[in-house]
Amino acid sequence: MPRMRRLGGRLKNLPVEGDKRVLLAAPRGYCAGVDRAVVAVEKALERYGAPVYVRKQIVHNVHVVQTLEKMGAIFVEEVEEVPEGANVVFSAHGVSPAVVQEAADRHLHAIDATCPLVTKVHREAVRFAKQDMEILLIGHTGHEEVEGTAGQAPELITIVNSPDDVDDLVVKDPDRLVWLSQTTLSVDETMETVRRLRERFPNLQDPPSDDICYATQNRQVAIKKIAPEADLVLVVGSTNSSNSVRLVEVALEYGAKAAYLVDFAEEVKQEWLEGVKTIGISSGASVPEVLVQELLDDLGEAGYEDVRAVVTAEEDLVFSLPKELRKDAAGNRDARALGGRVRA
Repeated sequence: MPRMRRLGGRLKNLPVEGDKRVLLAAPRGYCAGVDRAVVAVEKALERYGAPVYVRKQIVHNVHVVQTLEKMGAIFVEEVEEVPEGANVVFSAHGVSPAVVQEAADRHLHAIDATCPLVTKVHREAVRFAKQDMEILLIGHTGHEEVEGTAGQAPELITIVNSPDDVDDLVVKDPDRLVWLSQTTLSVDETMETVRRLRERFPNLQDPPSDDICYATQNRQVAIKKIAPEADLVLVVGSTNSSNSVRLVEVALEYGAKAAYLVDFAEEVKQEWLEGVKTIGISSGASVPEVLVQELLDDLGEAGYEDVRAVVTAEEDLVFSLPKELRKDAAGNRDARALGGRVRA
């Protein structure tokens, strides 16, 4: 996703004690689920032509949404805004069965770009609901992913926003409880919530596997390694991106003297750099690498030319595109059936 380069020279090269350096987190940026969702919209536009409607933001990133809008995507809040019979893509965060049915009622051609790791949580919710288990869903009320998961079994799911919610929970049967979680949370806070839940409900069951996605965990691990050495941490990401916001919180919790979330390099303020020798940089799982490179360019002009990668994991996971997009209009298998964009 290219972006027009801005004029340089905005940040001044101010002297500091010692050598300036950047610690660049790896992995960072696009995860496999985001890659799949963005490519799905691009392929839908190629296959069906504009406009293609997208319910909610396909991923939580301003630049990605703006770029896709220029290509012909139209973002709507609900499927009722989509003309009957049109093409609509469900975002990476997933939807409830009620939304799927509403799309069917409007005869929409729906393409489901839900991240497969979110789909896994949906299936867990359905399975536990069939067993008449009460589900405590750790996540943020109002987030699209939480709405989609809660909608799988609304009569049996209670949302737990934070550890502080635990003391006020009322459940039907403390011996028939299981917890699930939003995939983009802070690992530490989620485990603290689970600990508090288990103190109140000793027979609480765990999900079959960890719900917090590999990319969220990997990016938090990298930030934890960088933060103690950083005078300043800059996370590239949007304010509605849960995993990006968590990276800032984790950086501060693990020792960064200051940390900020920015959508674009031009949002960095000169005063943030005063007296700063070491800058840590990462980006949320919905952020294209071009935005990080722009930030590095600007910081390089301010004297931060020594960039050192801090690698804590290697990622090579890719997901197949939605089945409707794996072949071209002629029925031939598409070369990008597995997404496959290069990620840092």
